Amino acid sequence: MEAHYDVLIVGGAFSGAAAALMIKRKRPEARVLIVEKTAAFDRKVGESTTEISSCYMTRILGLSNYLGHEHLAKQGLRMWFCNSPEQLFDDCVEIGPRYQARVQTFQVDRAKLDSHLLELAVKAGCELWRPAKVTNIDFGAGNGKGATIQADLNGERSASARWLIDASGRATVLARKLGHFRPNNEHPINSVWARFTGVKDWDSYDWREKFPSYMDACRTARSWATNHLMGHGWWCWIIPLRGGDVSAGIVYDNRIFKLPEGASLAERLHAHLIGHPVGREIFCDARTIEGDIHALSMLPYYSEKVCDDNWAMVGDAAGFIDPLYSPGLDFCSYTSSYVADFIARSLHGEDVSEQVHHYNDQYPIMYRSWFEALYKDKYYYMGDAELMSAGLLLDIASYYLGLVIPAYQNPEKAFLELPFRGRPGKIAAGIIRFYNRRLVTLAKRRLLTGQFGRNNKSWRELYDGFVPDFRVMKLLRKGLFRWWKAELKNLRLMFVSPARFPEKAGSATRPVEA
Repeated sequence: MEAHYDVLIVGGAFSGAAAALMIKRKRPEARVLIVEKTAAFDRKVGESTTEISSCYMTRILGLSNYLGHEHLAKQGLRMWFCNSPEQLFDDCVEIGPRYQARVQTFQVDRAKLDSHLLELAVKAGCELWRPAKVTNIDFGAGNGKGATIQADLNGERSASARWLIDASGRATVLARKLGHFRPNNEHPINSVWARFTGVKDWDSYDWREKFPSYMDACRTARSWATNHLMGHGWWCWIIPLRGGDVSAGIVYDNRIFKLPEGASLAERLHAHLIGHPVGREIFCDARTIEGDIHALSMLPYYSEKVCDDNWAMVGDAAGFIDPLYSPGLDFCSYTSSYVADFIARSLHGEDVSEQVHHYNDQYPIMYRSWFEALYKDKYYYMGDAELMSAGLLLDIASYYLGLVIPAYQNPEKAFLELPFRGRPGKIAAGIIRFYNRRLVTLAKRRLLTGQFGRNNKSWRELYDGFVPDFRVMKLLRKGLFRWWKAELKNLRLMFVSPARFPEKAGSATRPVEA
């Protein structure tokens, strides 16, 4: 027998559950079916929320109390640089906040978060098939509208619906079926990650005795930050999880960096982490949790088309760029909110062809603008503390001015407007793209002259923190000053002869290929 629904959602993780919950809030009578292939969500990579995704989860979805009790409060983003593996821990460059985070963000265990959100959707009246693998999708059901699926749920079952939402994540069910899936070959990044036990405490009393100047410099707990180890062509995240485990992994551009060889993937990751002076202090006694090591190649991708008259894609099913700055849940927040709104309107009898057309047009603009402005070739200057600190301050200040401030002023309006829209969005993307291209150019000259990462020692830049109001201009000015200072240094390097240095595979600052 075939059951009929108003909305059928493939995938019950964050994006699918959030879209279902928003549709039920707007149209309580809507018949919504969620089809989730797993019996229980597996442990995903530890993930940090940003100010945008936190705003969506707390102000729109109403998860403040849950997040406060079940996940960890995040204390900003912190980066660590060195110019030699033999460097002392407290001689490394540190960039990050001095004080406690000013805007609420979280270190989340995605399996727990996804499960909770799916439970809320079911409590709101959504039907759930689980575990149920979608075996076929047929469009044009009935009178040429809607979609029908066959799902394996204790035997084959069928369901049809007016609207189909693909929230299948990296499986990208619809994009692959319809031929819209495209890898982003301009950004060839890979990732390896695992969970660790036995990781040292960044804020212990033992460390206070061992590194007093390091401890006295900061007024907040470094343990709860998203700590990053930085190198040329790569970066590593270190994210604490509730219960004591630590998620750690590397993302690298395979044009620039190759992960050193080893007996196993876990050993290779651990060896790389302790190759950085900060990682060596933190992970010297750590060990990976057995069976909890993962890898992905060619992380970024996108769908050329993201919706039509009877289907739409949300979250990672529509595209993914890069985990640096944790934009994944931002994309999930914007897309699930926008799609849920126009589908709820459609179920009410409204003509939503304009909204469907806008989503198809604006999503590629948002994806390309976000990628080209923030991430394209960024891995060329990641290992240089001076250049990356300029990029960090300018990137986050731009993020606050363009997205965070409007989101906290009017969340309901902000999450129904996709970023980089219209002429203002085009201008903003052009400005961000320009300074990031300049930082890439400066990095390549520093590499050519042997100056890359030369000053990755004996200084620390701790700022007061970002807030969603005019005070963000202070940190914007600091970023501009550091960028212009790097430009002046580049003028001098224009007259320096190219340097020759031995290549060191896996080194903290040198590329495998200059």
